[in-house]
Amino acid sequence: MDVSLCYSVQSHVGFRTNNEDGAYSGPHLLALADGMGGHAAGEVAASLVISELIPLDRQEVEDPLVALRQATRRCNQALGDHIAAHPEHRGMGTTLTALLFGRDSLGLVHVGDSRAYLMREGFLSQITKDDTLVQHLVDEGRITAEEAWGHPQRSMVSQVLTGESVDPLFETFQVQPNDRYLICSDGLTDYAPTERILDALQMVDPQRCTQQLIRLALQHGSRDNITCIVADAVGGASGYNIALRTGAVGRGGVLVA
Repeated sequence: MDVSLCYSVQSHVGFRTNNEDGAYSGPHLLALADGMGGHAAGEVAASLVISELIPLDRQEVEDPLVALRQATRRCNQALGDHIAAHPEHRGMGTTLTALLFGRDSLGLVHVGDSRAYLMREGFLSQITKDDTLVQHLVDEGRITAEEAWGHPQRSMVSQVLTGESVDPLFETFQVQPNDRYLICSDGLTDYAPTERILDALQMVDPQRCTQQLIRLALQHGSRDNITCIVADAVGGASGYNIALRTGAVGRGGVLVA
């Protein structure tokens, strides 16, 4: 792959008392986990999953999809092991949306209602599908996409990582120079209209873009944690080499690699 990544990750606690979103961006890996569960268990779930994925960013990956499948199994096992050791966290879980970049392609893993988007040549496309009751109703034709956006049960997920059996989406994509990727939690997409998100993604600098997306979610009344990763595929080796982790492990970017 004759491109490298130029990226930014930002997380905001929103109007919550703690941040249950965990996120990581590095030279080869972009990952977001939105945890859920009482007694701070969502924060634990998100942090466990992100920690399990980070080693993928520190090794040469021949087949990103194979690597993601293996890592996702380890993530789910780590959650199950933690719940067995800490029964008070039973019922915790987390979404997972991650992109792993290999030599010629990228792999995607997705489960839950966080989202990944691709902006290519000015067009924005959602490359994940929400694992939610409302999305199921849309698929069956019982409600429209417009009705789904404001539906009171739009955040009711149908599957997440919990340590139990799960069926994530795995997919491979080809990467082109100048592609822009957005991974975000539902604290953004449940509140900000898609056309406003597209407007924000026109900003050249990924860091300013993530800041604007969080500002946009707050302006539209988001009551949830808000986390956004924006990454550009740029020609040659002109991307970033620093890795950043944020969200459930602390406020603001934290150097981890």
